[in-house]
Amino acid sequence: MEHIYTFMLVVMIILAVTGLFIGVMNDAANFLNSAIASKAAPLKIIMAVASVGIIIGAVTSSGMMEVARSGMFDPAHFTFRQVMILYLSVMLANIILLDIYNTLGLPTSTTVALIFCLLGAALAVSAVIITSDEGISLTNIGEYINSTRALAIVAGILLSVVIAFTCGSLVMYLSRMIFSFRYHAMFRRLGAAWCGISFTAIVYFALFKGLKGILSDSAAIRYIDDHLAFSLFVIWIVCSVVLFFLQMFRINILKMNILAGTFALALAFAGNDLVNFVGVPVAGFDSYMMASQSGDTSMNMAELAGPVSANMYLLLVAGLIMIATLWTSKRALSVSKTELSLSSQNEGREQYGSTSASRGMVRMAMSIHGAYERVVPDAVRAWVSGRFEQLSEKEREGGSYDLIRATVNLTTSAILISVATSLKLPLSTTYVCFMVSMGSSLADRAWGRESAVYRISGVMTVVSGWFITGFGAMLIAFCVGLALCYGGNAAIVIVSLLCGWMLVRSNMRKNREAADVREQHEDPETVADAVRYTIDDVASTMRRITQIYDRVLIAVSRENRKALKEVVQQSEELYEASRERKYNIMPTLMHMKESELNTAQYYVQVVDYMSEIAKALLHITRPCFRHIDNNHEGFSKEQVDDLMRINDDVEEIFSRINVMLQRNDFGDLDLILELRDELFGSIADAMASQLRRIRDKTTSTKTNMLFLAILSETKTIVLQSRNLVKSQRYFLQHQTRQQ
Repeated sequence: MEHIYTFMLVVMIILAVTGLFIGVMNDAANFLNSAIASKAAPLKIIMAVASVGIIIGAVTSSGMMEVARSGMFDPAHFTFRQVMILYLSVMLANIILLDIYNTLGLPTSTTVALIFCLLGAALAVSAVIITSDEGISLTNIGEYINSTRALAIVAGILLSVVIAFTCGSLVMYLSRMIFSFRYHAMFRRLGAAWCGISFTAIVYFALFKGLKGILSDSAAIRYIDDHLAFSLFVIWIVCSVVLFFLQMFRINILKMNILAGTFALALAFAGNDLVNFVGVPVAGFDSYMMASQSGDTSMNMAELAGPVSANMYLLLVAGLIMIATLWTSKRALSVSKTELSLSSQNEGREQYGSTSASRGMVRMAMSIHGAYERVVPDAVRAWVSGRFEQLSEKEREGGSYDLIRATVNLTTSAILISVATSLKLPLSTTYVCFMVSMGSSLADRAWGRESAVYRISGVMTVVSGWFITGFGAMLIAFCVGLALCYGGNAAIVIVSLLCGWMLVRSNMRKNREAADVREQHEDPETVADAVRYTIDDVASTMRRITQIYDRVLIAVSRENRKALKEVVQQSEELYEASRERKYNIMPTLMHMKESELNTAQYYVQVVDYMSEIAKALLHITRPCFRHIDNNHEGFSKEQVDDLMRINDDVEEIFSRINVMLQRNDFGDLDLILELRDELFGSIADAMASQLRRIRDKTTSTKTNMLFLAILSETKTIVLQSRNLVKSQRYFLQHQTRQQ
C-alpha cells in the first residue's frame, strides 16, 4: 500500500473531526433557539438536555453511511484510487463550504452539503474516467451517477421551505387566537390538552425520527405503525392527563414541553445530520482495508454497495465530540443569533438592510391589510386585535419571545419532520426549523412596520443562501475532484495542506472575534450601569481613535496601501460598535427611573458624540484608501508637511483628552479649548496654502479634494471630541449628585 493512501485516510479522519465541530456550530440553532429565546431554563440546563439528546441520537443511528458508500454513485465503476480521491474531495469541499456559511452566520443544511459534495466529486471522477477511455461516451455518465436522489432532495428543499413557513404561520396564529399574549388564565383550562398535542408530536418524532433504527423490531413500534391514528390518540390522552396532574402541582408544563422538544430535535440532529461527516471517512477506511487485504490498489470497489453496520464506539466518540463542541464553542451560537434577530418580539437594531423586494412585499401586505379592514366588521377586527395585543415592557418575561411561541416552533418542526420521515421524503431539519420560526414570528406580529422590511430581507438572504448551497457544494467538490485527479499525488498533498491552512486561519480569526465579543459589556439597564460602562467605552474608544487617526495620516503620506486597508477595517468596526451603542440607548432609557432622566440626557449626548467621531474618522480612512488603491497621485511634500503639523496638534489634544478620561479629572478642559482653537488656526492656514496650490495647479484635482476632506473631517473629530469630554464631565457630575 502506497503512503499517499495512508495520508489521504489520515486527512479524511482529521477533517471528519473538524466537520463535527463545524456541524455543531451550524446546526446548534435547530434545537437550541426556542429554549434560549423563551428563557425556558438556564442555558446550562438547556445545553445538558441537548447533550443527552445528542449522545443518544449518535449511538443509535447509522446516519448516512449507505449514502456515502453508494447513494450518489455506483462504486462498481470505480477503482480504489478513484474512490479515495472522490471521498477526499467530498471532505475538503464539505468542510470549506460549511466553514464559509458559519463565518457568514448563515444556517445551512449539512445533509444537502454532503449530498451535493458527493454528487460534484462523483461527476468529476466520472468525467475523468470517461474522457480517458475512448470507448465510453459522456452519454453513459448516468451509469456512474445516481441523480435521482439529488433531484428528490432538491424537491424536498423547495417543498420544506414553503410548507414549514405556512404551517408555522397557521399554527402560531391559531395558538395566539386561543391563548393571546396574556395566556396564563386560559392556559390553566386548556394548557394540558394543548401541551398534550405537543408531547404526542415530540414522542412520535423521537421514536420515528431518532430511535426508530434501534426500536424497529419491537412490537410496540410495529403496532404504532399499523394503528397510527389510534396510537397517537392514546398517547395524546395519556400525555394530557399526566400534564394536567403536573399542572395541579404548579409545575410549568410549558417549560417541560420546550425542554422535551429540545431533546427530541437534538436527538434527530445527532442521529441524522452530523453523522454525515463520519460516513465518508468510514467508507474511505473500509475501502482502505479492502485494498490492503487484496494488495491491489486498482481493484474494483463494487463491494462498497453492500450493507454496512456502524461501529458503536465510533458513533460514541462522534457524539462526545459534538457535545464538547456544543459546550466550548462560542461560534455555535453565532448562527442562532441570525434566527433570533429575525424572530424576536423586541425592537432593536436589525441585522439586515432593506431591499427593493422586501419593501415591495411590505407595501403589498399593507394594501391587503387595508382591504381586510374595509371588509371585516369593526367588532371582529377589535376582538382579533385584542388577542394579539402586545405586552408592555414590564409584563414581558424577558426572552425574545414567550413560551407559547417556543412550544409552537418545536412542536410544528417535530410534526413536519416526523411526517416526512414516515413518508420517506427527504427533508432538511435546518430548513424546517428556521422556516417554522419565521412563519410563527410573522403570525405573532413580531414583524411590525418598524422591522418588517429588514426581517423579510434577512429571510430572503438566508433562503437564497440555501438554494445556492447545493450548487456551491457541487461546484467546489467538482473543482477539487478534477484538481486531485489531474494533479496526482502532489495535488493531493498541496490541496489538503491548503484547506488545512484555510481552516486554521478561519478559526483563529473567529476565536479573536469571539474574544472581542466577550470583552464587550452587556446592555446597561440602569444609570449606574451606564456610568460604569460609559467610562470604559469612552476611554477605550478615544484611544483607538487616536491610534487610527495617527496611522491613517502617516499611511496616506507614504502611500502604504496595506496599512490603509487595515485602518479602514478598524474604523469600520469602530463605527459599527458606535451604531450598536446608539441602538442600545432605547432599552437603557426604558429602565431608567424618573429621577434619573436629567442624567440620562448627558448619557445620550455622550453616545451621540462617540458616534459622530467614529463617522468622521470613517470619512477620512475610506477616501484615503480608495485614493491610494486607485493608484492616484500621492500628496506633495508641502501637503505632507501640513498634514504632519496638524497630526502633531491633534495628537497633543487627544493625549490630554485620554489622560482626563482615564483619571476622570477634567481640570484641563479649558486648555483643550485653547489647543482646539490653535489647531483650527493651523487647519485654516493649511487650507489657505492648499487653495494657493489649487490656483497654481501644482497638484491634481483628486489629491486636492482628498486633502480638503481630511482637513474638514479633522475639524469635526476634534470639535466632537471636546464636546464628548464636556458631556462626559456633566454626566459624571449629575450621577455623583444623585448618589
